Amino acid sequence: MSQRDSAGDLAMSVTSFGFKFGLPADVGWVVDARMVRNPFWVPELRSFTGLDPVVRDYVLEDEVAGELIDRTHALISWSAQRNAERGKDGLSIAVGCTGGRHRSVVIVEALAERLRDDGLTVTVTHRDVDVPDPRL
Repeated sequence: MSQRDSAGDLAMSVTSFGFKFGLPADVGWVVDARMVRNPFWVPELRSFTGLDPVVRDYVLEDEVAGELIDRTHALISWSAQRNAERGKDGLSIAVGCTGGRHRSVVIVEALAERLRDDGLTVTVTHRDVDVPDPRL
């Protein structure tokens, strides 16, 4: 049974969030992206978010980001397959960084794209992307 055949109907929810605002409720997997270099510390990137190409490119240039996406994709793909085999209809993943505006947003978008390429139905939510940073 291929992943597309068995896990294709599994509804995937992928959420970015900021650890400083607390963990999202009711998620199956939590991934920590705080080891990826942080665009917040680059003054000209600080006011942008992970939805902006300049931040996306900066984050994805970090080899650690690529490895995190690869490893998370492999784990979630495997988990989706196992859940589908057991008749589950949904799986939720949350990726966090410090404020939920930069790194986690980029990682979630990249991960969702890969999962969609696998034939999975994926909904994306960026819980904290619009929360203003008081330091700006």
